[in-house]
Amino acid sequence: MNIKIGSISAILACAISSVSMAAPSTEELKKVAELAHAKFKNDNSGKNADYIPALAAVPSDLFGIVIVTKDGDMIKVGDVDKSFSIQSCSKVFTMCLVMEESGSDVILEKVNVEPTGMAFNSIKAIEHGDGRADNPFVNAGAITTVSLIKADNPTQRWDKILKTYEKFAGSKLVVLDDIFKSEAATNYRNRGIANVLYNSGNLFSDPVEATEVYTKQCSVGVNAEQLAVMGSALANRGVNPVTKERVMQSKHVPLVLSAMMMNGFYDGSGQWAWRAGLPAKTGVGGGILAVVPGQMVIVGFAPPLDKYGNSVRAQKAIEFITSELDLNIFGSTK
Repeated sequence: MNIKIGSISAILACAISSVSMAAPSTEELKKVAELAHAKFKNDNSGKNADYIPALAAVPSDLFGIVIVTKDGDMIKVGDVDKSFSIQSCSKVFTMCLVMEESGSDVILEKVNVEPTGMAFNSIKAIEHGDGRADNPFVNAGAITTVSLIKADNPTQRWDKILKTYEKFAGSKLVVLDDIFKSEAATNYRNRGIANVLYNSGNLFSDPVEATEVYTKQCSVGVNAEQLAVMGSALANRGVNPVTKERVMQSKHVPLVLSAMMMNGFYDGSGQWAWRAGLPAKTGVGGGILAVVPGQMVIVGFAPPLDKYGNSVRAQKAIEFITSELDLNIFGSTK
């Protein structure tokens, strides 16, 4: 696929100007969020991730929705205070950190931004390409992104990541120890990915260090409200609308959103773009972070996943909200 990040960014820039003109009211958002929760709360489709044993033990009936607007208004429905592991939603914010430190070109040149058409933990995708990862949101790309953080040792690398996440969240965050221990004990494939990347000259720190720090970032605990606050800056040109702090440069926002649009749902990204038309990122902990540029962020949380590793209830709820409020960035489907 030859679509480049610059052209997608131009599309998103046009979309931002078009969707920002008719933002729904807080009352409308609350009503549709409550409808979405009621509509899908009893949907039993999918199953918890079980390749990380601790994730299989999370109650599968948990379900929450949070919306944060660019003005900092917040709508909360359901299980929004239950902490869960951020998992691959973390990849967005580590990407932001690297872009802030080293500029956007480092992502394009050293990680890549293309869809893989393969599983999120594919080793074959690296070998069939040019030895790089394909994008920052598959595991290979995320491990590469961790290795690009400017750090002299693992502690410094981790401290930078956690401080970045806390700045986006506007609150203190901690690693869920049971998740980290479970994931660290079973992450053989990610260790293999790191070694393959290092062998081809496309990993930029020690592979053991990069894998361990990556595993730790995926084990950070957030609730749906915290994840929504983290993502809200992406709907507000880099300024967190809750804390009022600029957390990233505005010029980087369209690039991050373009990567989310192309790759945020792994090999289900095309279907998500077709149905919802929003930049989004998922995590196997059950979270989905979706951005309506210039308007709001919508977060859904429910542990059971589809075959691609994306929360079933969360994506259905966000699709419903998007459809009801006509939020598709590519234009109205009504």
